[in-house]
Amino acid sequence: MTPVNSCSAVGLRSWVLRMIYGCGLWFCGSAALAEEVPIKTLILPGEAFLVEGRPAFVFLPPENLRTTPQPWVIYGPTLPAYPDSHEKWMHEQFLAAGIAVAGIDVGEGYGSPRSQSLFTALYNEMTGKRGYAARPCLLGRSRGGLWVTSWAAANPEKVAGIAGIYPVFDFRTYPGLAQAAPAYGLTPAELEAQLAKHNPIERVSVLAQARIPAMFIHGDQDAVVPLRENSAEFVARYKAAGAENAVRLIVAEGQGHNYWEGFFRCQELVDFTIARARAGAK
Repeated sequence: MTPVNSCSAVGLRSWVLRMIYGCGLWFCGSAALAEEVPIKTLILPGEAFLVEGRPAFVFLPPENLRTTPQPWVIYGPTLPAYPDSHEKWMHEQFLAAGIAVAGIDVGEGYGSPRSQSLFTALYNEMTGKRGYAARPCLLGRSRGGLWVTSWAAANPEKVAGIAGIYPVFDFRTYPGLAQAAPAYGLTPAELEAQLAKHNPIERVSVLAQARIPAMFIHGDQDAVVPLRENSAEFVARYKAAGAENAVRLIVAEGQGHNYWEGFFRCQELVDFTIARARAGAK
């Protein structure tokens, strides 16, 4: 047997100790970094927190404008990039009027039962633990329309109103059956066979019968979320149910699915949302 060189053994032990020490520092540094990563980056003053392990947020009005019960808006889609800077002015108007804005990241839920359960968890957190009003106004931008409308149809007694910026109501138009189906735990064919149960546009009659006020702004050149199959169809179904006085659609002529300032600085939509949130706190 070849004898082990003592210097080599010492060097090996030294190397091992350095590796252990270095790895320890790396793990500690990683843990510290993880602690510093915010749950959600907010564009306005408020709080980020977890609800059932999912990122949630609330934009808070100035303390002197807060009331009990607190009027509020449930916003969707609360994804990592949303709400974004394009919406900042709009949310500032809500806060200045004493209206809080909250949301929960349900992932790409497309109005699925799982996304609805997370909306309910947020609702319970805000109303049961934080003193928020029992009937918020809902605000859906783009695919957020699927989020808020599906929850509203399942909980009409908890909704003071629905507002939307080029909202999706028919998931066949966006994101399409193939992409929406996994969120529902179904195949595209199975989801298509259950449209009456799951597609938000097919459940609008529930909202119309409850006379839940609604207002939307939608571009007539929207190729991503077509006006006719979504906001216009929503209005048509309200009219068919005799609730035409409870819904209003603002058509933005020449506009598509974009960042046109008029979508996010629509005073009529802001005023409607504030009024409905306040009504829900009475």
